[in-house]
Amino acid sequence: MMNRLKKLFTSAQSQQPLAQDELKLAAAALLVEAAVMDGTFDDAERTVVTRLLTERFALDAEEVQELLSQAEATIANANELYTLTRTVKDNFEHPERIGLIEMLWEVVYADGKLDDYESNLVRRLAGLLYVSDRESGEARKRILDKIALKE
Repeated sequence: MMNRLKKLFTSAQSQQPLAQDELKLAAAALLVEAAVMDGTFDDAERTVVTRLLTERFALDAEEVQELLSQAEATIANANELYTLTRTVKDNFEHPERIGLIEMLWEVVYADGKLDDYESNLVRRLAGLLYVSDRESGEARKRILDKIALKE
């Protein structure tokens, strides 16, 4: 009995880092999906995604590049986004999910224009992440205000 309990706690602890890695990958993959939705993943979008991942997950340059490579491979092989959004929804608190929507808006505006496919994607992802249209719109407005301040 004690061995079973010990094994249960040991396996639960060993799976925790895996879950964190999966969460990082899911969030990164959603950002990459937003970046490639208009058909290109240009330098401006790549720079924004890299900065956002660095800030959100406190990663160094090498870790971010590896995560970005994994995210690109995940998106290239993915045929649906539900698994990724479910991972985020189940592991991020509501304010963190709103923060991810804000990050997505920042990525789609990185190239200076909003494509219809990009805005549609963010709306769909907001729904899958249980972020209301109002909250998503407010996140979008914060990014537009942030971009206007930089110009």
